[in-house]
Amino acid sequence: MKIIFATGNENKLTEIRKILSDLDVEVVSMKEAGIRADIVEDGKTFAENALIKARTICKACGEITMSDDSGLVIDALGGEPGIYSARYMGEDTSYHIKNNNLIERLQGVPDEKRTARFMCDVACVFPDGREIVCEGTFEGRIGYEEKGSNGFGYDPIFYVPEKGCTSAELSPSEKNAISHRGKALREMRAKLGEML
Repeated sequence: MKIIFATGNENKLTEIRKILSDLDVEVVSMKEAGIRADIVEDGKTFAENALIKARTICKACGEITMSDDSGLVIDALGGEPGIYSARYMGEDTSYHIKNNNLIERLQGVPDEKRTARFMCDVACVFPDGREIVCEGTFEGRIGYEEKGSNGFGYDPIFYVPEKGCTSAELSPSEKNAISHRGKALREMRAKLGEML
Protein backbone atom coordinates (compact mmCIF):
# COMPACT_ATOMS: atom_id res chain seq x y z
CA MET A 1 0.00 0.00 0.00
CA LYS A 2 1.17 3.49 -0.82
CA ILE A 3 0.73 6.74 1.09
CA ILE A 4 1.65 10.03 -0.58
CA PHE A 5 3.13 12.46 1.93
CA ALA A 6 2.61 16.06 0.84
CA THR A 7 6.04 17.46 1.60
CA GLY A 8 9.18 18.37 -0.27
CA ASN A 9 11.25 18.46 2.94
CA GLU A 10 13.70 15.52 2.85
CA ASN A 11 14.56 15.84 6.58
CA LYS A 12 10.89 15.58 7.45
CA LEU A 13 10.39 12.62 5.10
CA THR A 14 13.23 10.71 6.77
CA GLU A 15 11.59 11.22 10.21
CA ILE A 16 8.18 10.18 8.86
CA ARG A 17 9.47 7.00 7.18
CA LYS A 18 11.30 5.97 10.36
CA ILE A 19 8.21 6.39 12.54
CA LEU A 20 5.83 4.66 10.11
CA SER A 21 8.33 1.90 9.21
CA ASP A 22 6.42 -0.88 10.99
CA LEU A 23 3.24 -0.25 8.97
CA ASP A 24 3.07 -2.22 5.74
CA VAL A 25 3.00 0.93 3.61
CA GLU A 26 5.35 2.72 1.25
CA VAL A 27 5.64 6.42 2.07
CA VAL A 28 6.25 8.40 -1.12
CA SER A 29 6.85 12.13 -1.45
CA MET A 30 4.88 14.26 -3.91
CA LYS A 31 8.03 14.66 -5.99
CA GLU A 32 8.65 10.89 -6.09
CA ALA A 33 5.02 10.37 -7.11
CA GLY A 34 5.39 13.00 -9.86
CA ILE A 35 2.71 15.24 -8.36
CA ARG A 36 2.97 19.00 -8.72
CA ALA A 37 0.35 21.21 -7.12
CA ASP A 38 0.02 24.78 -6.00
CA ILE A 39 -1.43 24.60 -2.53
CA VAL A 40 -2.73 27.73 -0.85
CA GLU A 41 -2.34 27.25 2.89
CA ASP A 42 -4.91 29.74 4.09
CA GLY A 43 -6.11 27.91 7.19
CA LYS A 44 -6.11 29.60 10.60
CA THR A 45 -4.66 26.58 12.45
CA PHE A 46 -2.05 23.89 11.89
CA ALA A 47 -4.86 21.31 11.56
CA GLU A 48 -6.68 23.32 8.87
CA ASN A 49 -3.49 23.75 6.83
CA ALA A 50 -2.60 20.05 7.11
CA LEU A 51 -6.08 19.12 5.86
CA ILE A 52 -5.93 21.64 2.98
CA LYS A 53 -2.68 20.06 1.74
CA ALA A 54 -3.82 16.44 2.17
CA ARG A 55 -7.21 17.05 0.52
CA THR A 56 -5.64 18.85 -2.45
CA ILE A 57 -3.12 16.08 -3.16
CA CYS A 58 -5.60 13.26 -2.52
CA LYS A 59 -7.95 14.85 -5.04
CA ALA A 60 -5.10 15.19 -7.56
CA CYS A 61 -3.83 11.60 -7.32
CA GLY A 62 -6.64 9.47 -5.89
CA GLU A 63 -4.27 7.89 -3.32
CA ILE A 64 -4.26 7.95 0.49
CA THR A 65 -2.52 11.21 1.28
CA MET A 66 -0.91 12.50 4.46
CA SER A 67 0.31 15.95 5.24
CA ASP A 68 1.52 17.82 8.26
CA ASP A 69 1.65 21.40 9.30
CA SER A 70 3.91 22.32 12.12
CA GLY A 71 5.60 25.27 13.65
CA LEU A 72 7.04 27.03 16.64
CA VAL A 73 4.78 28.88 19.07
CA ILE A 74 6.55 31.34 21.40
CA ASP A 75 4.42 32.55 24.31
CA ALA A 76 6.30 35.83 24.91
CA LEU A 77 5.78 36.77 21.24
CA GLY A 78 2.01 36.18 21.30
CA GLY A 79 2.32 32.77 19.62
CA GLU A 80 4.67 33.83 16.81
CA PRO A 81 5.83 32.55 14.39
CA GLY A 82 3.01 29.96 14.68
CA ILE A 83 1.36 28.86 11.44
CA TYR A 84 3.73 31.21 9.59
CA SER A 85 6.86 29.41 10.90
CA ALA A 86 8.06 28.28 7.45
CA ARG A 87 7.24 31.66 5.89
CA TYR A 88 8.45 33.80 8.81
CA MET A 89 10.63 36.67 7.50
CA GLY A 90 10.13 35.24 3.97
CA GLU A 91 10.36 31.66 2.72
CA ASP A 92 13.87 32.13 1.31
CA THR A 93 15.29 33.54 4.55
CA SER A 94 17.76 31.15 6.19
CA TYR A 95 16.84 29.65 9.57
CA HIS A 96 20.10 31.04 10.96
CA ILE A 97 18.71 34.55 10.29
CA LYS A 98 15.21 33.63 11.57
CA ASN A 99 16.62 32.05 14.74
CA ASN A 100 18.82 35.04 15.52
CA ASN A 101 15.92 37.41 14.92
CA LEU A 102 13.79 35.52 17.46
CA ILE A 103 16.64 35.49 20.00
CA GLU A 104 17.05 39.28 19.56
CA ARG A 105 13.32 39.86 19.99
CA LEU A 106 13.47 37.96 23.30
CA GLN A 107 16.39 39.97 24.65
CA GLY A 108 15.79 40.71 28.34
CA VAL A 109 13.02 38.11 28.65
CA PRO A 110 13.84 35.83 31.65
CA ASP A 111 14.09 32.03 31.38
CA GLU A 112 10.68 31.30 32.89
CA LYS A 113 8.98 33.55 30.32
CA ARG A 114 10.81 32.06 27.29
CA THR A 115 8.35 29.15 27.11
CA ALA A 116 7.60 27.78 23.67
CA ARG A 117 6.37 24.66 21.97
CA PHE A 118 6.61 22.98 18.64
CA MET A 119 3.18 21.93 17.41
CA CYS A 120 2.39 19.47 14.67
CA ASP A 121 -0.88 18.37 13.14
CA VAL A 122 -0.81 15.38 10.79
CA ALA A 123 -3.80 14.85 8.50
CA CYS A 124 -4.62 11.74 6.52
CA VAL A 125 -7.23 11.86 3.75
CA PHE A 126 -8.58 8.75 2.04
CA PRO A 127 -9.99 8.72 -1.50
CA ASP A 128 -13.35 7.58 0.00
CA GLY A 129 -13.60 10.81 2.01
CA ARG A 130 -12.47 9.56 5.44
CA GLU A 131 -10.18 11.96 7.30
CA ILE A 132 -8.02 11.67 10.42
CA VAL A 133 -6.14 14.48 12.19
CA CYS A 134 -3.63 13.87 15.02
CA GLU A 135 -1.80 16.55 17.01
CA GLY A 136 1.44 16.50 18.96
CA THR A 137 3.23 19.13 21.04
CA PHE A 138 6.82 19.39 22.24
CA GLU A 139 7.36 21.79 25.17
CA GLY A 140 10.53 23.75 25.74
CA ARG A 141 12.06 27.22 25.91
CA ILE A 142 13.89 29.52 23.54
CA GLY A 143 17.62 29.49 24.19
CA TYR A 144 20.08 32.38 23.97
CA GLU A 145 22.12 31.11 21.02
CA GLU A 146 22.01 28.43 18.33
CA LYS A 147 23.40 25.08 19.48
CA GLY A 148 23.63 21.70 17.81
CA SER A 149 23.60 20.43 14.25
CA ASN A 150 21.30 17.38 14.35
CA GLY A 151 18.01 19.14 13.75
CA PHE A 152 16.72 21.61 11.20
CA GLY A 153 14.70 24.80 11.22
CA TYR A 154 14.23 26.19 14.72
CA ASP A 155 15.76 23.15 16.49
CA PRO A 156 19.06 24.92 17.38
CA ILE A 157 17.27 27.55 19.53
CA PHE A 158 14.67 25.21 21.07
CA TYR A 159 15.99 24.28 24.53
CA VAL A 160 14.56 21.12 26.10
CA PRO A 161 14.91 21.54 29.91
CA GLU A 162 14.53 17.85 30.83
CA LYS A 163 17.33 16.94 28.39
CA GLY A 164 19.55 19.92 29.25
CA CYS A 165 20.19 20.70 25.58
CA THR A 166 18.56 22.00 22.41
CA SER A 167 16.45 19.89 20.09
CA ALA A 168 19.33 20.09 17.56
CA GLU A 169 21.68 18.46 20.10
CA LEU A 170 19.48 15.37 20.45
CA SER A 171 20.10 12.28 18.36
CA PRO A 172 17.41 11.59 15.73
CA SER A 173 16.02 8.68 17.78
CA GLU A 174 15.94 10.76 21.00
CA LYS A 175 14.17 13.55 19.16
CA ASN A 176 11.62 11.26 17.48
CA ALA A 177 10.74 9.79 20.90
CA ILE A 178 9.64 13.16 22.31
CA SER A 179 9.05 15.50 19.36
CA HIS A 180 5.75 17.03 18.27
CA ARG A 181 5.91 15.26 14.90
CA GLY A 182 6.88 11.97 16.54
CA LYS A 183 3.88 12.14 18.91
CA ALA A 184 1.42 13.07 16.15
CA LEU A 185 2.77 10.39 13.78
CA ARG A 186 2.70 7.64 16.44
CA GLU A 187 -0.94 8.47 17.14
CA MET A 188 -1.59 8.44 13.37
CA ARG A 189 0.25 5.11 13.03
CA ALA A 190 -2.02 3.57 15.70
CA LYS A 191 -5.17 4.87 14.00
CA LEU A 192 -4.03 3.77 10.52
CA GLY A 193 -3.15 0.34 11.89
CA GLU A 194 -6.84 -0.08 12.84
CA MET A 195 -8.12 1.25 9.49
CA LEU A 196 -5.83 -0.30 6.86
